[in-house]
Amino acid sequence: MFKFWGAQEQPQTAIPTQPWLSSSSSSPNSSRPSTPNSSMSAALDRPQSPSCGPLSPTEAAGIIVLLKDKSVDELRKLLTDKEAYNNFLYSIEQVRTQNAVRDELWKATFQLARENLDKEPQILELKNQCQVIRSTELADAQQKLCVLEKQKEEILRLYAPSTLLRRMQDAMNAADEECERLHGQLLEREIELGAFLPKYKKLRTVYHRRSLLHLAAKASYG
Repeated sequence: MFKFWGAQEQPQTAIPTQPWLSSSSSSPNSSRPSTPNSSMSAALDRPQSPSCGPLSPTEAAGIIVLLKDKSVDELRKLLTDKEAYNNFLYSIEQVRTQNAVRDELWKATFQLARENLDKEPQILELKNQCQVIRSTELADAQQKLCVLEKQKEEILRLYAPSTLLRRMQDAMNAADEECERLHGQLLEREIELGAFLPKYKKLRTVYHRRSLLHLAAKASYG
């Protein structure tokens, strides 16, 4: 808002002081009549309120254009009559523009707030669905994931290089023990030589095959 300051009293006329005006707008020590130019100069030279900020040269020129043709009585009325002051203030283009921007901003903010309120039921419904998922579906999924993790660990353990080498060693030893058992049967005459030879040959072939595989795997992983 633009405020006008520093208007002087006419010697022959007392100007009532309004509570909304600064006490400096009517000085009892001044005997010099006010003129439009002196009132405008005082208004422009007077420090502005913090909420308004200083007038730019363009704004000041615009105010001077609006006030230059007003009489002393009209200027005095602007300083003493709040309604007249407000009517003049709101007729200024810069003020109308500022008020229009403020109204647009208020409307946009109000519309955004209304849209947010309209979405509140949907937001609550989504929150309830998330709660259901966390309490039921998520718990089941976590349990299944735990089972799968254990299965993965078991598979990795079974097919780890050290496990595979150990299993190949055990298979090789089993074939060797079977050969020794069969040879013991021959010595004890529990089996005929004709039946012993093909079985023993087959077991030794298995043993040597497993032995070679074990050595190759050991060399690869070693």
